[in-house]
Amino acid sequence: MQRSSPGQEAMDDKNPYHINSAPLVSVLMTSYNREKYIAEAIDSVLCSSYRDFELIIVDDGSKDRTIEIARQYAGKDQRVKVYLNEQNLGDYPNRNKAASYATGKYLKYVDADDLIYPWGLELLVQMMEKFPDAGWGLCSLEQDRNRIFPFELGPKEAYEYNFFGPGLFLKAPLSSIIKREIFEQSGGFAPLRMVGDYEMWHRLARNFPVVLMPHGIVWYREHSEQEMNSHSQFLGVYEGIKIKYLLEENCPLDSRAVDTILDSSKWHWRREALKGMIRFDMKGIKLALSRLHQYKNARKA
Repeated sequence: MQRSSPGQEAMDDKNPYHINSAPLVSVLMTSYNREKYIAEAIDSVLCSSYRDFELIIVDDGSKDRTIEIARQYAGKDQRVKVYLNEQNLGDYPNRNKAASYATGKYLKYVDADDLIYPWGLELLVQMMEKFPDAGWGLCSLEQDRNRIFPFELGPKEAYEYNFFGPGLFLKAPLSSIIKREIFEQSGGFAPLRMVGDYEMWHRLARNFPVVLMPHGIVWYREHSEQEMNSHSQFLGVYEGIKIKYLLEENCPLDSRAVDTILDSSKWHWRREALKGMIRFDMKGIKLALSRLHQYKNARKA
């Protein structure tokens, strides 16, 4: 059972932004022990120039004042809805839980330690609405040499952009905006620690057009408490996801392109192994040989 925050119902007299119908955007904020940052994150959403949104906060059993701070905002603004999980779900299952409460056309993740610029929601909506066939979008991308943002890529183009171009699938949920119906149709994030977004982008890009958008929309905070600091421990999982989607029958790329990517990855890890040998770095050698083994056995799976 989920517990909603007190005072989040029937507050028309307190809130000038009462929404009688479903908002266009559901901003989703998952939290766990983020008392130092969550107020600033919430403020960044509430200060948006775009007003047609709801802010759904789902706390995963914080041991600090995170939930208390969130409920203070819910008591003042009807657009803020706060839920507390009975048991800890973990990062990506909690993101799915937050999405289950959403009523908007679009899902926009803003983590409890990150920020969105005042113009962020407005720009995201404007750019997504230009491409009605797109199922999702990613922002915070480096400038494209040939095209002005925003632009839309189909499945084959998106895979080529990721594997042969600047890259696409390593963006965090903060950089995404997803149509709710597409999110639900796709089954949400897989319950994979650290790599749930990377896996999801492969899956979405394979099936739905994506809109690419520039920097200057969201702000990603870096601090010592982030799980991203243990990224290197999951390299094998990242590579496994990459191999899995490249070798699937419905991969948007043809077999020649897939072979080129796999061969390039093999050469990369061979070079890393050689670098490790030159530096007498046994840990680096072991890591590189392990990844190389993944690719050598890819076609046998």
